[in-house]
Amino acid sequence: MARDAKKNQVPAVRRPEVRLPELLPFADGELESEGDYDGLEFRDLDFVGQEGRGARFMDCGLYGVALDETRLGRVRFMDSVLEGVRGVGTDLAEASLRDVEIVDARLGGTQLHGSVLERVVVRGGKIDYLNLRKSKLTDVVFEGCVLVEPDFGDAKLTRVEFRDCVLKGADLSGATLKDVDLRTVASLEIARGVERLRGAVISTSQLLDLAPVFAAEMGVRVEGV
Repeated sequence: MARDAKKNQVPAVRRPEVRLPELLPFADGELESEGDYDGLEFRDLDFVGQEGRGARFMDCGLYGVALDETRLGRVRFMDSVLEGVRGVGTDLAEASLRDVEIVDARLGGTQLHGSVLERVVVRGGKIDYLNLRKSKLTDVVFEGCVLVEPDFGDAKLTRVEFRDCVLKGADLSGATLKDVDLRTVASLEIARGVERLRGAVISTSQLLDLAPVFAAEMGVRVEGV
């Protein structure tokens, strides 16, 4: 019996352990493509519309930074904290995030398709229309945040936990889920791809809430008598 109980447990997500060193203030004005940023603090800066494709941020802290239409394709964030960042239309396509904490972000239309996220925590804040199509998420936690119409189309999610967050209109079309924990989601709404929930764990109450969606997917008509 104990062996069966252990088998049914959801593997724990490996969270990042970010310990920033003493940071130096960033004083170079604008970002640079392929720039190399190490041990720097970016605080209350305006990077609206700037170009930083392929840049590398290691042991960095970004606090209250504006990222509207900032072009950061193939950027790499390692052992870094992004707190209070905000922006619409931020391009982070094919980015790499490893051991990163994203706290109280306010983002809209962020492009993260084709990205790789490993040991990442997204805590608090609100992100609208997050594009994670064809991305790979491993050991990722979405905690206490609001995600409006996130797109996980064709993405691979392994050991991903949605804890005490709101998930509205999620698109799971073609996604592959393994050890994905949805049990504590405050509000769970799947717009497309409900059949891709294989590999996820949900609560009994969530199953009841999703029953109409499952029935529609199976072509079952439910009517009262």
